[in-house]
Amino acid sequence: MTTSTSARSGAHLVLETLEREGVDVVFGYPGGAIMPLYDALYGHNVRHVLVRHEAAAAFAAGGYARSSGRVGVCLATSGPGATNLITGILDAMMDSVPLVAITGQVKSTLLGTDAFQEADVAALTHTITKRNIVVRDVAQIIPALRSAFAIARGPRPGPVLVDIPSDILRALHAPENVEPEPERPRATAPASDPDAIARAIAAIAKAKKPVVIAGGGLRWADAVDEYRAFVKTLGVPHTATLHGLGCADPEDPTFLGMLGMHGWKRANLAVADADLVVALGMRFDDRVTGNPARFATNAQVIHADVDASEFGKIRNPEIALHADLKATLIALNAALADHDALAGHAGWAVETQERGAPPARDRACGGALSATDVLDALFAEIAPGTIVATDVGQHQMWAAQRVRPSHPRDFMSSGGLGSMGFGFPAAIGAQFAHPGRPVVAIVGDGGFQMSFAELATLRRYGVPVKVLLLDNRNLGMVRQWQQIFFNERYSATSLDDNPDFCMIARAYEIETNTVSQQSDLRAAIRAFLDSEVSTLLHCACFPMENVWPMIPSGTSVEESMEAVPA
Repeated sequence: MTTSTSARSGAHLVLETLEREGVDVVFGYPGGAIMPLYDALYGHNVRHVLVRHEAAAAFAAGGYARSSGRVGVCLATSGPGATNLITGILDAMMDSVPLVAITGQVKSTLLGTDAFQEADVAALTHTITKRNIVVRDVAQIIPALRSAFAIARGPRPGPVLVDIPSDILRALHAPENVEPEPERPRATAPASDPDAIARAIAAIAKAKKPVVIAGGGLRWADAVDEYRAFVKTLGVPHTATLHGLGCADPEDPTFLGMLGMHGWKRANLAVADADLVVALGMRFDDRVTGNPARFATNAQVIHADVDASEFGKIRNPEIALHADLKATLIALNAALADHDALAGHAGWAVETQERGAPPARDRACGGALSATDVLDALFAEIAPGTIVATDVGQHQMWAAQRVRPSHPRDFMSSGGLGSMGFGFPAAIGAQFAHPGRPVVAIVGDGGFQMSFAELATLRRYGVPVKVLLLDNRNLGMVRQWQQIFFNERYSATSLDDNPDFCMIARAYEIETNTVSQQSDLRAAIRAFLDSEVSTLLHCACFPMENVWPMIPSGTSVEESMEAVPA
């Protein structure tokens, strides 16, 4: 333990605390109220990455956290700076991402006066953060930030906002008994209940058609190895939510692919016919269940989660395992090792693999380039260990159907919020977390235009993020719904006035290439992935390709659509 008697500004105390929490990089954009913190950043060890919009700062911090497991940090000034963070904060809340957002605020004496660039950001973020803290005294800075990081880490991770008035950032304070501690572990999670574990093992032993579902909670519990051992021991078919992709070993023959609205048909059929569903770290989202009353109606449910509020929120489990997922799986694996009455599931696993072909595809007309062909080519060439971030839309679902990451931290997408503009800045954040690894952002022409000013961030820092742009000149997912459910009334979804994306990228001194023919695709993908610098590959794609299969919202697998109705 160290004692310091020298007075430092609140801004310097912020940076000292960030260092003690293991923070090496922050993403932000300066402004008046947070200027004292930016002055303290000048020449400091904590690296600051200047983005071109505060929303990108929050998404980049989220990408940093999703790919590394560490807390991501973003900075913004008061008023519009703080409000521009809100979408990224909500994205982190929906997807359980550990994030600390630090905002400047107007002087303490001006609070509540509608001062220039004042916004009550604590009130605005009350329902979309795990906690928000308004610092009222410089002596509160260190304990407030320590608390923020502890809460953000978990047991269930999420975002925390710390709002600091500018006069508090300038004020001097000489803290005592400051412990120079490294990044601390997550708060203690509940221990696994031996009785519940025993009941779960008994249910598994009795089941004839069990299915395991991997959710995003496995990533945050660092329980991937335990999960793979669990499904290998059982030999059962297993599937994953969007955020659970990567939990399965990429070569595991019993993995069925993603389930849900645009998931693999065999995964959805297996869950529909199961007599037992083991749900690990998932929240039974509507994009997974469709109509909850028609989801896995023949099955008992074992639901394991660190957050007890998830039990019964959508589906009541017969057995609830409330504990850290890693501890739960360790207990389950130990119990399985001592159990000799497990039913054989090899036949059931083979049956589920044979039901439902791979996701069907629309074919492009007139020799136009198919977006699904582009993604097939990408994933055929991509190196193991590449981190992939998607934006939101059709390309997101096509990618999720095809990707086989080696770890869930290697595939990132805005799931719960589904925020366009996420993919590109999230990839930038991941690249800062992993400077030696390849990172690819898969974006559509709609979402990319919400964040392509971050091409300046690529140029400024020389980070070699690759951007694969699928340009179908439409807001494709909305257009697909208009085609199917709104009698082809295409209202405000055409993007025929798209700019020359390569010209824009070249203005930022980013390497570019364009492909529009199938015959040129493989060579273009190889050159794109082999580039050692930031590169944009613009793919001019057929505008009317749809994502299949599709289970209409609020229905079940029985209504799964494989083609556009006549």
